[in-house]
Amino acid sequence: MADFWKITFDLLNGFQTTFLIWALTLVFALPLGLVISFGSMSKFTPLRYLVKTFVWIIRGIPLMLQIFIIFYVPGFIFGAPVASRFTSAIIAFTINYACYFSEIYRGGIESISRSQYEAGQVLGMTKPQVFFRVILLQVIKRITAPMSNEVITLVKDTALVRVIMVVEIIKVAEDIATTGLIWPLFYTGLYYLMFVGMLTLLFGYIERRLDYFKA
Repeated sequence: MADFWKITFDLLNGFQTTFLIWALTLVFALPLGLVISFGSMSKFTPLRYLVKTFVWIIRGIPLMLQIFIIFYVPGFIFGAPVASRFTSAIIAFTINYACYFSEIYRGGIESISRSQYEAGQVLGMTKPQVFFRVILLQVIKRITAPMSNEVITLVKDTALVRVIMVVEIIKVAEDIATTGLIWPLFYTGLYYLMFVGMLTLLFGYIERRLDYFKA
């Protein structure tokens, strides 16, 4: 029984790293994704194609490979590696998820009828005012479902950081398994299930709160 509680505590420490990677990725990737989406919708053709090409590359390369690139390449090319393995992971996750979020943002923004922009301008509102006061909340409503899917996927993708020896919950369970105990590997599933369950409830609540946007 003592081993059970010790392993539970060790896994909880690993999950703290998992949660921190998840949270920091969202803090940086959500606003960056919006900026990238504006670039992909820009009327300046060179910028639009440059951003779209960048998004295509990031979405086409496996996240694990991106983690390796961020961690190893700066040191090989510039002789100045990223400060830490954890920082490398955050940079890789932020860039990757910002590109995915940008496409969700773009789809949501472009789904809004052009007449709503025109109506706001008729009322004397500037373009930024129309976007933030009229369009943005409707976009949030429309992207909540696909965004929730990406946020939940991010929870599980955090396990990839173990490839550069960042000690998250799966790495902790794997280290324990080398001592001959296999069950902690399956026990980690409870941590993920509980966290994903709370996120599912949270996004369900948000969707219900935004029901007044229904036609």
